[in-house]
Amino acid sequence: MRSPEPSAATDQPSVSRNRLVLAVYTSAIFVSALLLFSVQPLFTKMVLPRLGGSPAVWSVAMVFFQSLLLAGYSYAHFLMQVRNRAIPVAVHLVLLVIALLTLPLSIASGFGEPPNSGYAFWLLALFAVSIGLPFFALAANNPLLQAWFVRTGHPAGPDPYFLYASSNIGSFLALLSYPVLLEPMFTLRTQNLIWTGGYGLLILLIAGCGALLLRSPARNVADMQTEQTEAPSPSWMLRGRWIFLAAVPSGLLIAVTAHISTDVAAAPLLWVLPLSLYLLTWVLVFQSRPLLPHKWMLLVQPAAIAGVVVLLAIGGEQNLLPTLGGHLLCFFVIAMACHGELARTRPASKYLTGFYVALSFGGMLGGLFAGLIAPYSFSWVAEYPILLALAALCRPPGGDERLPRWSRWYWAFLAVLAGTLIVLSYSTGKTSLWLEDHRIWVAGSVGVLAVVLALPLNASRWKIFATVVVALVLIRVYPADEGRVDTVRSFFGVHKIVVTPHGQYHVLMHGTTIHGAERFQNNDGTPVTGRPEPITYYHKDGGIGQAITAIRERKGAPLRVAVIGVGSGTLACASEPGEAWKFFEIDQTMVDTARDPKYFTYIQNCEPDLKPVIGDARLTFAKEPDGAYDLIIVDAYSSDAIPIHLATEQAMKIYKDKLAPQGAVVMHVSNRHLELASVIVGIADANDLRSWVYSEDSGRDDEYIFATSVVVSAREETDVGKLASSDQWTETEADEKQRVWTDDYSNVLGAVWRRLRDGEQ
Repeated sequence: MRSPEPSAATDQPSVSRNRLVLAVYTSAIFVSALLLFSVQPLFTKMVLPRLGGSPAVWSVAMVFFQSLLLAGYSYAHFLMQVRNRAIPVAVHLVLLVIALLTLPLSIASGFGEPPNSGYAFWLLALFAVSIGLPFFALAANNPLLQAWFVRTGHPAGPDPYFLYASSNIGSFLALLSYPVLLEPMFTLRTQNLIWTGGYGLLILLIAGCGALLLRSPARNVADMQTEQTEAPSPSWMLRGRWIFLAAVPSGLLIAVTAHISTDVAAAPLLWVLPLSLYLLTWVLVFQSRPLLPHKWMLLVQPAAIAGVVVLLAIGGEQNLLPTLGGHLLCFFVIAMACHGELARTRPASKYLTGFYVALSFGGMLGGLFAGLIAPYSFSWVAEYPILLALAALCRPPGGDERLPRWSRWYWAFLAVLAGTLIVLSYSTGKTSLWLEDHRIWVAGSVGVLAVVLALPLNASRWKIFATVVVALVLIRVYPADEGRVDTVRSFFGVHKIVVTPHGQYHVLMHGTTIHGAERFQNNDGTPVTGRPEPITYYHKDGGIGQAITAIRERKGAPLRVAVIGVGSGTLACASEPGEAWKFFEIDQTMVDTARDPKYFTYIQNCEPDLKPVIGDARLTFAKEPDGAYDLIIVDAYSSDAIPIHLATEQAMKIYKDKLAPQGAVVMHVSNRHLELASVIVGIADANDLRSWVYSEDSGRDDEYIFATSVVVSAREETDVGKLASSDQWTETEADEKQRVWTDDYSNVLGAVWRRLRDGEQ
């Protein structure tokens, strides 16, 4: 039998086949990435109510996802060591089908209530049992499909890293679409069903990829096994650098996310912004012609590090958009520089899966440090500045320094500068006071010095690193908060107790928000005696104080009150003899701080026998008997971040069920970044409750008596007493155009937009 003679016609199927291979593989990798990164905010949002909506839930979730990504990449690496092409295809398809049988997503039974401690490890177990298998199967797809693509014999096979960019484009679009499209438009149940359908589609695409691989001519596989035989194996030093370059931006991702979400909400909106930028950097650096050249990013990176130094030095209250924009822009530049170095040093395609294992291992290490190790090792958010300094070491080894005569004296100069500024912080002279007043300029100037070293002087990365460390140390030495500062850290965040100059006030802060305060000295310097006066948001003339007085007068008898959120214990002194006040708090360290008389004395003086119920209020308060309380005060906030599950239609139904006849619910909604009054009015209306809104500025900030926004909801007008006729309170109808928040639906982006549109009331 004669073999067919080659002709132009026989080349055509090869061209069309190559197009088909490229289309199917690109689609499969794109859809896989879309599913991989859309499930992260989706499932984490399902878990949030279990632990009070704490931003730390996302940090722990990121540790889990990064760890499972390493497991998936390792699985792909070892699977591709098998010479038989059919075995990896069959094994992976079986894994995907088994994972499909566990869908749609749900929280595994046995994880209804969290334990009293060890929240992070409980969360990791919850994620592993509930979502581990489908996520593991997804995690393996990117390196596995790229390795298959190399073996199909496609002309682009020798350099398949462009498919990594395709993967990250899918991830980037998934994350951006979640807070903008999916979260505002669909309930969690609908999102879950859409995601499950996408998983089924992905299995079909991967089956197509496997079929194309198995139908590839055997000679192509043989060629791939022998090609690039001259390419040397990456050294262990290079592999270690890959791990370091992946670990720093991965840890920074968690640190930046925790930093910005502490002051708004533990919600997908603020989770996906840093993660989207993180993925965008991968897209850009692995392009054949990068839109942002790597050398540009290396030039700008020191300026980005200095920018974060300045933002951390400013501290205090900042506008939302400049704060978000500044931290995110600087993070983007730093990640671009790190990931650009990874792209520049990537190995030949025969070492592709090992390269991805190194990247995922570094990502896991960075996540472990920022998400688990640092919170248990430091009483303050030390991981952000530590990783920021380490970013300077991600720069490539420098060439010859300019002005070598002067640069050799730099270490001595830096030591003298740091020593002098630190010593002056312990003095009490005019120079020390000037440095405290100009702390931003001091730290910022040292940060700018790092930029000068990097660009005009071409200094080594170690000198830049040391300079950044000095700048960050100065931020701690000259803090933005005036007075003495103690910090207490738990799973639910970092609390600062600030003792103002001369000890007049003790102030409880979380993030940049004052959580409560107590006056310890009068203006004349004499100590305050007797029962402490509630201040900050709880002053008798403020919204919460007026509501308590009105309900007390309406009842004409001692009140039965439930308070969700202890804070500094201020509301303990709003009680009167004979009344029964019960507090609910998720964070034991918060209770310990409020009880400690060296910090606050509200509980000691007013409710010494206080025994708060510890746990998430949605779970613990639901166990209270129906009709038990005349007044329910919901004041559970971490900084300006809101536990969304306490502000839903279902949550309000629980509050209503626990109200006695003629009882009322008081919701504290003061917030710089989110407009929440309309949300509370909406969930109250959905439960057939009427609402009155209070929003007033006392003009007494210097006395730590602040502007307050409060919503009171009750069944009838008579239930709220004199508030119904007060000029300061406005009965407000629900906005029919605004969708009611439920356990299945919330729209943080809408609340942010309303605050920006209407301004802070």
